[in-house]
Amino acid sequence: MLLPGTADVGDLSGDHDSTVQALADLYAYPDPLPQRGWVRANFVTSLDGAITGSDGRSGSLSGAADRAVFGILRGLADVVLVGAGTVRAEKYHATKPKPEFLDRRVAAGQKPAPALAIVTRSGDLPYDTDLFDGASPTFLITTTGADLARLREIAGADNVIVAGDEAVDPADAVSVLVSLGYGRVLLEGGPRLLADSLVAGRVDELCLTWSPHLVAGYGPRVTRGPEVNLSARPAHLIAAGDVLLGRWLVRGPEAGR
Repeated sequence: MLLPGTADVGDLSGDHDSTVQALADLYAYPDPLPQRGWVRANFVTSLDGAITGSDGRSGSLSGAADRAVFGILRGLADVVLVGAGTVRAEKYHATKPKPEFLDRRVAAGQKPAPALAIVTRSGDLPYDTDLFDGASPTFLITTTGADLARLREIAGADNVIVAGDEAVDPADAVSVLVSLGYGRVLLEGGPRLLADSLVAGRVDELCLTWSPHLVAGYGPRVTRGPEVNLSARPAHLIAAGDVLLGRWLVRGPEAGR
């Protein structure tokens, strides 16, 4: 750890339980959890600002350290919030329980694995996967203009959340998830969903991994869309080999801080 003070967190290159648990303590959600919930975004980026490699996927920028933290963040979350484009590009599957987090999740009153909440206006999803076969529910967050009957048939009547008319309102979506008991929200993409959530004042922190790659090209940035006027302060910064793992607390006029 480089910030807020120098310390040895452990070895991220392998599956070492003591390091995983130490990092889980470091990345723990606020306790008590704010009544409005807590939204944490997680992205990986190249040194020149791209969030995908030449194959169009973020996985090509990832490594052992980033994957370890990715798993830890999921192990702590109640729900993974993600856009349909990211689900398609990254070939998402239903979440699965992680044995190293079961005791922690039981103590926190959480389900064994986080739920999925997919933001989609069109309903264009890979329905030939196990997205809707997990131990925890998969929610579809959509608009009044979507084919609601079809989506309810696919996901279940109770698992379709309408949060907007022409576009999904992230603030409404998060509020509904929190009301259902999913207050620890992990936003995994994409850039437009993150930008919209920042504008709505519904991002509390950003976990950002800097991958030691330069990719050039015209790949997307972490955010894409409307401008915001926000700042952030570092909560911690970890060096793992050539990789930097940062966690930033968002503040500014729209975030109410």
